[in-house]
Amino acid sequence: MTLPFLPFTRPSIDEATIAAVGEVLRSGWITTGPRCREFEAALSARFGGRPVRLASSATALLEMALRVAGVGPGDEVITTPLSWVATANVVLAVGATPVFVDVDPATRNIDLDRIEAAITPRTQAIIPVDLAGLPVDRDRLYEIARRQRLRVVEDAAQAMGARWGGREIGSFGDLVSFSFHANKNLTTSEGGCLVLNDETEARLLEKLRLQGVTRFADGGMDVDVLGGKANLTDVAAAIGLGQLPQLDAFNRRRAELARRYFERLDPALGLALPPADFEHSNWHMFQPLLPAAGPARPAFIEAMRAQGIGVGVHYPALHLFTLYRARGHHEGEFPQAEDIGRRIVTLPLFPAMADADVDRVCAALQRVLRPQP
Repeated sequence: MTLPFLPFTRPSIDEATIAAVGEVLRSGWITTGPRCREFEAALSARFGGRPVRLASSATALLEMALRVAGVGPGDEVITTPLSWVATANVVLAVGATPVFVDVDPATRNIDLDRIEAAITPRTQAIIPVDLAGLPVDRDRLYEIARRQRLRVVEDAAQAMGARWGGREIGSFGDLVSFSFHANKNLTTSEGGCLVLNDETEARLLEKLRLQGVTRFADGGMDVDVLGGKANLTDVAAAIGLGQLPQLDAFNRRRAELARRYFERLDPALGLALPPADFEHSNWHMFQPLLPAAGPARPAFIEAMRAQGIGVGVHYPALHLFTLYRARGHHEGEFPQAEDIGRRIVTLPLFPAMADADVDRVCAALQRVLRPQP
């Protein structure tokens, strides 16, 4: 019997959530409204009462967070070259310059030992990225930020439910952006949220996400800042409200599957495994590195697909994209990020997987990486 294709991720949407979306559609109010306000309140409660605002994407939220932090033309923002390209694109979008710092080869997150050497008088902020849901060391990060008087805009897109020092990411820190994209641990199909420091910042975010508009009780309005169009819909919020109570169970299942990978993967295959950090990570992705002397990644992905296994790539080193090469970046500039970016692959990991699915992936890896004569 041929087994069904196993993708590298798949959202878990239950029937109650599907029914809740139907209720929103039948209500006649499908754009930003009561479900969004309810979802923001639920997220705020999870993050210890901090203000939370929704938007149509985490990318939009990162850009707006930089604007809330006062970052603009002429400024510099330190970040990692090993991330989805949006992390750097938003810096360009506000007129600032992304300054890349290579990654720690063990955690694959920005190398905190290298940050201060990259700081100049123009540096205004740091954007750390929690790759695959493994948080950057928040204690050291904020020690640097306080000492250098920098804002921190956390790209926690992949870190929903991850923890540091016993506290959930988002319940502390500066500005914290989460993604609710379809492949995230909690999804609204598309969308995200930003955790802010106070109501003044939250009010500014509200204006930035919807054309800078302030509405008054008498029906009048004013516009005093340049905003865009990035509000979330109640349709999406209804999905989020269904997902949020399940998040911890989702993440526990992800951790169980990750443990099984560590137990079942054959060390002789030569894969460099991710950090086995079950204290902090939410196990958004399971990402080994292919052996340096093994098959090229395109051939590996094709061979795994032939075995019925989906494999993702998250992410190539972004400073080598044409847009960033045109800004003076080049190969060899950040060797750790480049090596990881060339060899990294994302194996299937999502809550609906069975233990047998992990075993199936491991067996496929055995056939692809150690073919029998």
